[in-house]
This record gives sequence, C-alpha cells and structure tokens, in this order.
Amino acid sequence: MRTFVLRARAAPTDSRKLLESVGRDAHAEILAHTLMNAIFVAQSHRPQVVVYLVLESTHDYSRTIRFEADALRDIGGFDERNLLSKVCKALDASIGMGKEDARSVEPGINVQTLSFERLVQQLAEDHQLFLMDRKGTPIHQQAFADKPCFLLTDHIPMPKKTIPGLERLGARKVSLGPTMLFASQCVVLIHHALDQR
Repeated sequence: MRTFVLRARAAPTDSRKLLESVGRDAHAEILAHTLMNAIFVAQSHRPQVVVYLVLESTHDYSRTIRFEADALRDIGGFDERNLLSKVCKALDASIGMGKEDARSVEPGINVQTLSFERLVQQLAEDHQLFLMDRKGTPIHQQAFADKPCFLLTDHIPMPKKTIPGLERLGARKVSLGPTMLFASQCVVLIHHALDQR
C-alpha cells in the first residue's frame, strides 16, 4: 500500500471557486496532476494506492477527499477536467457537513471535514510517515515498511511550525534531490524508487 497526502493550502473548498482558480494563484490544477500521477499508469491504474487531497482555503472546515485506486470505477478519463470534476463532486457532497463528518461520494471517493493535522494523526497509527524535504535522507537510502505515507504540499511550503509536530508523530524527512519539485513530479519519482525495490 502506498499513500500520498497533498496539503493544498490555497485550494478553495467551494467547487465553483476551485474551478475558477485553475491556472491562477491557487493553482488548483496541482490536485489533478498529483492524482493522475499517483493513480494512473499506461492503460491502467496502480493497485493499492490511496491519495488524500486536503483543501484548506475555506470559511469553515478543511475538506479531505480520499481516492482509493482499487475501488474507483468510472473516472471518465484521467485528464485535468475529469479529475477536477471528481474533486468538485466531493466538495459539493460536503456542503452542510459538521466538523469531522464523512460522506461517501461514489465508489473509491469519500470526503471528510478533517484537518491536515488530524488526518496525519490518524494515518500515523498504522503508516510510516515521510515528509518531503530537500535536506532529508536520499530516497534510495531510506528503508520503507509495508505502508509508507508521503506528505506533500502545493506551491505553498509546509509551515515550519507544523514540522516538529509531524516529527513527533514519527515522520521522517526524505529527499528526491536538491531541486524543489511539483508534488506531481515527486509522486512519479517516489513510485519509481519504490518500484525498483
């Protein structure tokens, strides 16, 4: 099992605003690109992959959307438009939810009003956490257990005050090299590194 968490600090939780933000300062397209590279391969999808998108630009609660590759059915195509339509469907399904509520959207997709911090606390119970950091252990030197979970961000870096809390939960810093990459590029390199094992 491979798990990816994308903390999208600038992504709106309103579906209309999310679509309007594509190609603008919030860079909502990062959500689709990360989903595409995490889940899909040529003419198929990767088994045993879970992706959490945590959208944080909100007037009430963050929205955490979970995509489980093995349970997904008809995505309608893996292009940016179709993937973002699935994100928007989850956001629309979350309207009126209270704090830390959860709803199933369709097979393989559910949405929760759950913060990034709370999600990571839950994942830390049975996952090995890795925080992407240029100064971390090179990925080819890092040992991995059965359920690695990789913590990524959009174009806004992880707040420095968050990092000690992640480390207390057991998160280890791992590096893909000295160049700052897009989350979607990190996902490809992580998959490649794990595929070689």
